[in-house]
Amino acid sequence: MDFFTILAIALGLSFDTFAASLSYGVVRSRIMFGQATGVAVVLALFQGGLTVAGYFLGSVFSDALSATDHWVALGLLSFLGIRMIVEGLKQTREEEPRDFSSLLVLLTIALGTSIDAFAVGISFALLDVRIWEAGILIGAITFLASMTAIRIGKSAGKRLGNKVEIIGGIILIAIGVKIFIEHLLAG
Repeated sequence: MDFFTILAIALGLSFDTFAASLSYGVVRSRIMFGQATGVAVVLALFQGGLTVAGYFLGSVFSDALSATDHWVALGLLSFLGIRMIVEGLKQTREEEPRDFSSLLVLLTIALGTSIDAFAVGISFALLDVRIWEAGILIGAITFLASMTAIRIGKSAGKRLGNKVEIIGGIILIAIGVKIFIEHLLAG
């Protein structure tokens, strides 16, 4: 598989991470560069790492995972999205948005948005792909997409006021539904 095909796949995989990072930037409008970098690194490691893991484990688990991966992504992202919406509805105008920056939440978002990367890794196992180069490229594109989205979300968060968590929750649920529908239509 050539570089440009893998680059196109990396861009496609980064869309979910971009949307999640956008909502993260909206919710955490005061996020500092170092914190944003940490978030982007975690998301990139999951995206690139699960691609590589899918490549190596894909042939063993492909049938079982392809039957349930969209349910896992929908469940994880919907749970977090609903939680964000509920917290957003509880806030008063004077309150600061709840901080969804805990490591557990970040890891859950990273896992939920990287399920597709695992599936791509499984398909890479059947093709002539240099998996380490592909994983690094996918991780790098994800990192850049995440940093860009956090910055955009950070700017928008100041103008959106106390409803940022509701918007972020809706975005996460939409990502889960998108993954779910894509897998239903593909199957």
